[in-house]
Amino acid sequence: MLHRIARLSNNLKMKNKLILSFVLIVMAPVLIIGGAVTFYFRQQALDNAINQATNNVEKIKSQTLTMLRVPTDVSNLLLFDENLKQLINTRYTSALELTKSYLSYTKFSDYVRQYKEVSAIRFYMDNPSLINNSEYIPLNNQIKQAHWYQKAMSSKVIGWFYIPDEEESPIHRLSLVRKVSYPEYHSSGVLMVVLNQDGLNGMLKQEQFDTFIVDEQGFVIAANNPAKVGQTLEQMKLGLKPETVNKGTYNQVIKGSPSYVITDNLVPESSMNGLRVISIFTTESIVKDANRVSFMGFLFMLLVLVIALLFVYIVSVLTTGRLLQLSRQLNMVALGKFDVESRIDGNDEIGQLSRQFNYMVSSIQQLMNQVVEKTEYNNALEIAQKEIRLKMMASQINPHFLFNALESIRMNALLKGEKEIAHIVRLLGKLMRKNLEAGREKTTLREEVEMIRSYLEIQKFRYEERLNFNITIDPAAEGVLIPPLIIQPLVENAVVHGMENKSDGVEVNVTIKAMYDRLQIAVEDNGAGITEERMDEIIQYISGTEDSENRSIGLRNVHQRLTMVFGQKAGLQITSTYGERTRISFVIPTGEE
Repeated sequence: MLHRIARLSNNLKMKNKLILSFVLIVMAPVLIIGGAVTFYFRQQALDNAINQATNNVEKIKSQTLTMLRVPTDVSNLLLFDENLKQLINTRYTSALELTKSYLSYTKFSDYVRQYKEVSAIRFYMDNPSLINNSEYIPLNNQIKQAHWYQKAMSSKVIGWFYIPDEEESPIHRLSLVRKVSYPEYHSSGVLMVVLNQDGLNGMLKQEQFDTFIVDEQGFVIAANNPAKVGQTLEQMKLGLKPETVNKGTYNQVIKGSPSYVITDNLVPESSMNGLRVISIFTTESIVKDANRVSFMGFLFMLLVLVIALLFVYIVSVLTTGRLLQLSRQLNMVALGKFDVESRIDGNDEIGQLSRQFNYMVSSIQQLMNQVVEKTEYNNALEIAQKEIRLKMMASQINPHFLFNALESIRMNALLKGEKEIAHIVRLLGKLMRKNLEAGREKTTLREEVEMIRSYLEIQKFRYEERLNFNITIDPAAEGVLIPPLIIQPLVENAVVHGMENKSDGVEVNVTIKAMYDRLQIAVEDNGAGITEERMDEIIQYISGTEDSENRSIGLRNVHQRLTMVFGQKAGLQITSTYGERTRISFVIPTGEE
């Protein structure tokens, strides 16, 4: 299957490949992803709306419970009020006595003024001597048959009711009702605390969705649209019934539109019944904006894809045209025409191929010319190699002649009794012999120290009392192999530069210590020392930085040889105090070959 697809792709022209690839790789996935994103945004909008409505319902529930706590506390205070009990249960014989009692008891009006959540307080009592003044109301048959009165008298806990009765002073508001019993008078009544309707509606007025609170009978007691207060769920034709409205979130078709209904139950403490908070929003109202944005995004995306397809078509035509031109030029080279020059411009891959094509043609021509010159070049190379070998032999003849001449001078000095001169000449010859053997890759530390000692004794002969030296070597280090001429340049540097501006002479100490897995070598002198400026120049130079002054070429050579053989950690370490001392040291590993 893959082979057939590959063969089919190879048979397509590049222009068609580019267009087909764009359609399959870009257009189709973008359209699919665009549809998925549209669905995602639509679902996100619904989820956000549900979460917002749920949070709002929870917030309203909390605020309502807080508001209902005030009339509950007021009723608790009045439940045990002795003055109220006396006023309600007294049988008045005259209107004057009743009026005085009404005027003397002001707690109802005081609580109404004190708490904004309460709009009125009433007490219903079977006492014919009372007069209805909208606070103390004697019972009649209409009140006794009311649903809220019968519920209150049949229970000892608080009840919450929307009261739509048609009594002389209608309430039409959510009210707290509770039975108040006076055993000593063998009587009982109903206390009613009426809530402030504006306060109830005020909690809902900021709600974005259609939100209201209903009691157990289906009466709307508060809504963000105040016109709905007092209506029942059946009258609003929402398809909701008090007995079927349960807590939760569910879909329902309301007035022909798919909608979401979010409900929560609200039962105050010590109450016989509770309330329900309901929030309703239509699906269309939520996804309308998301659908519009998605549609505009789809149109914009489609426009961009069409423009991109046109651009891909233009690029494919230009690209294939340049490739065809390069193909014709390659055919001319294949026919043996090497004077072809490609003039395809651009810095892209095709432009690079054009320049590489020109370079290839030029290289072919150069190679053809080089074939003719190759023999002459090889002959010249052989001659040059022979000359180098002759020069190497000559460089060894001169030191041998000098060593033989020094040996003859030493023998003549011995014959004439000049033992000191003969000793110095022997040391110089020994030093020359070691230099002839410096071509070896490694030498023992013992041999290197012997050459250093010979050098220092020769210098001692020259400077006499101005030069003193000490060589301390750990016996365990004598057999260690090191590169030849690695310590002698440091000793020479200490003698030559230590003597500068030092009339009283210099002392050179060479210390070699063998440690567990490394060897420490130090050359120290008490000569003129090095200034900080000169020290910076030396460190830069021996580390490889170019410098016009090559006074420290020996140090640089030693440093570079150490780092090449043993690594960067084996390089020279130089410390100096100007006018007092200079110390050059290095550490080489001995734990492995």
